[in-house]
Amino acid sequence: MKSIDLCPRLQKSMDIIGRRWTGLIIYQLLQGPQRFSEIEAALPISGRLLSERLKELEQEGIVLREVFPETPVRIQYSLTDKGRGLESVIRDLQEWSDAWIEPGDCRPQTAAQDKRE
Repeated sequence: MKSIDLCPRLQKSMDIIGRRWTGLIIYQLLQGPQRFSEIEAALPISGRLLSERLKELEQEGIVLREVFPETPVRIQYSLTDKGRGLESVIRDLQEWSDAWIEPGDCRPQTAAQDKRE
């Protein structure tokens, strides 16, 4: 069998966006800046894992975490230019899934299931 040499940059991008929940977090942030609780309420993901993924996306320069010195402190997450650059990829995946994934093939994930994995 012939070995395929993958572009390291393509592999890196697939590693980032392929992490569980990452694509849906980016999809959620495409709607605009949001607080942690808003993202958590919109997705069936545990707070611990959401926090972990947001930190990873921040380290990759995809998500911006802004702290507003108010009382109480307000923290808001938004996509950077690099993150917004993924919009067409996310939208294309949405269109592909609408065309090729049967509704019955989708099982909603719950936060309880997420904690076990």
